Amino acid sequence: MRAGPVIAGNWKMNLDPDEVREFFQNFRPNLPPGRTPQILVFPSFVSLFAALVALPRDPKIGVGVQNIHWKPSGAFTGEVSAPMARAAGATHTLVGHSERRHVFGETDEQVALKVSAAFSAGLVPVICVGEKLEERRAGRLEEVILGQLDAVLPVLTGSGSAGVLLAYEPVWAIGTGETATPDDASQAHSILRTRLFETLGGPRSEGIPILYGGSVNPTNVAELLRVPHVDGVLVGGASLDPASFSRIAEAGAGG
Repeated sequence: MRAGPVIAGNWKMNLDPDEVREFFQNFRPNLPPGRTPQILVFPSFVSLFAALVALPRDPKIGVGVQNIHWKPSGAFTGEVSAPMARAAGATHTLVGHSERRHVFGETDEQVALKVSAAFSAGLVPVICVGEKLEERRAGRLEEVILGQLDAVLPVLTGSGSAGVLLAYEPVWAIGTGETATPDDASQAHSILRTRLFETLGGPRSEGIPILYGGSVNPTNVAELLRVPHVDGVLVGGASLDPASFSRIAEAGAGG
């Protein structure tokens, strides 16, 4: 059985260390006792330590990194390895975010290598999949998201899937103000859930939360969390404001 919803905030290239400290001074979600969702934040590398120091002492709040390299060390200027991220205090890592795939040219093969590296280092990977607008219009939703998922399934099968998360992010709904309808989200999440079940079996597949990410905000989050197979949300811009992110966390607690 899965726990309550996961509320994750991807801060991207925003919030310097001072701004992170200020964020946590004002992040005060009104959460009912016993109904706290799992909250994750993904600051930039330079703000990771500030987040770890400033966040409330709560085991339900975790800090991750936005990217890792698949090699443990080496001549990879500008990169950070999974063991380094774990040693710095991160518990999770995003892998295969659409901006990594489409801005930096990250391939399915590289995503799979990063998932394997995360497992080896003791990081929980949040594996992102999603289709672009032209792919959706061409009727290729299932082909695209299953192709991305299938690339990492051998790693999950071989390394175990304990703690792993999946995030569906329709690329056309990221930073555009567009949001997938509940039916859109349900369709994509159902496709992913079915493939996980077919590959990993019932108990293991049911233990993998599938998050929705795509212009999530305090206004639409409650409706999205009611969609079948939506086990949480991956929030972008709306997670940068502590009041906004508090309201989203409250929705995750049923508030």
